[in-house]
Amino acid sequence: MPGLPSSRRTIINNLIRRYVKISGFRNSDLAPLPIKIRQSDAAFERHSDFIAQILSAWSELNPALSQQAYDFLIARGWEVLPVDADRTKLPGFLIRWPEKETYDILGSAFHEKYPDQVIEENDIRLMVVWISGRLPFDMVDTETSD
Repeated sequence: MPGLPSSRRTIINNLIRRYVKISGFRNSDLAPLPIKIRQSDAAFERHSDFIAQILSAWSELNPALSQQAYDFLIARGWEVLPVDADRTKLPGFLIRWPEKETYDILGSAFHEKYPDQVIEENDIRLMVVWISGRLPFDMVDTETSD
């Protein structure tokens, strides 16, 4: 949180206050971080605005990875919003995902494109999901689909 702009911190703290209930704290955003994290499960399951703000904050804290994921997806022919677009305003994620672009294939290609970067696979996957605005739910053959 300290590395975020004050406007993003305020939004996240307000959402924590609204959605995360921690016994012993009238104001949940004043609880210690580990407790807030543990108690945020229900908010992640139920509130898309909470998820969007947390992912947006994470993306802001990782600008190099955000830009790399954007450049990587553009080079692979994906249509994505600019890296600085406010994705928190979107209604959710698209569920159509190119079937030839599995996480393993994307991870390998990402590491080939950026061999000097040491990035966790899950971070690459999450950033690809966030930047693309897509979840790998409905796998489609892009060569035969509309």
